[in-house]
Amino acid sequence: MKGAQKRRAPPALGVLFLVNVVNIYDRQALGALVEPLRHAFHLSDTQLGLLPSLFTIVYAVAGLPLGRLADLWSRRKLLALGVAAWAGLTGLGALAGSYAILLATRLGVGIGEAVCAPAATSWIAALVPAARRARAMAGFMMAIPIGIMLSLAISGPVAQAWGWRTALAIAALPAAALVPAILWLREPAAGDDAAARSHRSLSGLRPSPLFWWLAASGALVNSALYTFSYFLPAFLTRVHGVPVGNAGLWTGLGSGAAGILGALAAATYGDRVPSRLRLAAWASLAAAPAALAGILLPAGHVAAALLFSMTAYGLLQMYYGLVYAALHSAVPQDLRATAMAAYLLVSYLCGASFGPLLTGKLSDLFAHGAGEAAKAAGLHQAMLIIPILCLMLAWVLWRGSRSPAPAVR
Repeated sequence: MKGAQKRRAPPALGVLFLVNVVNIYDRQALGALVEPLRHAFHLSDTQLGLLPSLFTIVYAVAGLPLGRLADLWSRRKLLALGVAAWAGLTGLGALAGSYAILLATRLGVGIGEAVCAPAATSWIAALVPAARRARAMAGFMMAIPIGIMLSLAISGPVAQAWGWRTALAIAALPAAALVPAILWLREPAAGDDAAARSHRSLSGLRPSPLFWWLAASGALVNSALYTFSYFLPAFLTRVHGVPVGNAGLWTGLGSGAAGILGALAAATYGDRVPSRLRLAAWASLAAAPAALAGILLPAGHVAAALLFSMTAYGLLQMYYGLVYAALHSAVPQDLRATAMAAYLLVSYLCGASFGPLLTGKLSDLFAHGAGEAAKAAGLHQAMLIIPILCLMLAWVLWRGSRSPAPAVR
């Protein structure tokens, strides 16, 4: 790595990490607001699940052209525009007078946030050599548990004290403040890029069997984690009687701590093990019984339910640093943002987009009645989809680990 590139890496990695934190914060803000929104707009669980599901579809579809643009244009300028867009639309969501308007603003947030992963991860891959890439990607993706922790821990208590509109307005502020920091950064010069960002045509991106296994794994892990983050606060409120503010706070703190530990484990071992994908498979397999125990505990066992649920959550968070490093190490550098966007498109449209929606639909189906007790019973049963997804994820990752990958720096 050249001297100038070495000097640029730490500040760039730091700013990109913060961008990902606020990206996840804004995306997950509604997770702590499920119950206030349900009462404010008289929504069913299916309608609540539709919010993140449609968001994810728009995010995935918009990501492919934006990822290609990141490979062809300035990552820095594109990322700044995306952050400004999602910050403004998150703030507008606080003014929504109806479910339809709230949904429209969230779809706009999805377009803005679709810039983040392709631009940022390809930027990191350009700065960090393959031998240390799992550590760098795990550090970047540690933003997920931290962003979720901050979002739930802040949004829940703020919503309980001042209402959900104030919680959304506050969520918009950190992202807007990061735009100048992004514009201050310098991208790797063309000579620093191993492939010099040659702008080859999309015909150079030919999905291999490994790519499809990785995309399938992305569908499963995001479906499980989106369901966790979106419905766990409501699960604690309905099943265990935890107040909205405490449900958001405890879920946020627990997922933050567990997710950080999972990311640190991926960073510590991801560059040492023979197969990053097999390590991710073992972690996913271990997550299944932990998730099952957290869901099946009877009402009142809040601490134990949180402990088991967060153990599963932390194990699943190991996925990102391991799999993203594997993906970027198998793709030419001038197509990495495009490959990342293609991975997200397939994985989100084929799984993550309907994880919360499917959970919400199952919750409505299992709720035999209209009262709060029926709503609690329905969600309790619907959450059992999470350990099933963990088992499926472990199998897909194991199969993917047996696929040959090209050696690309």
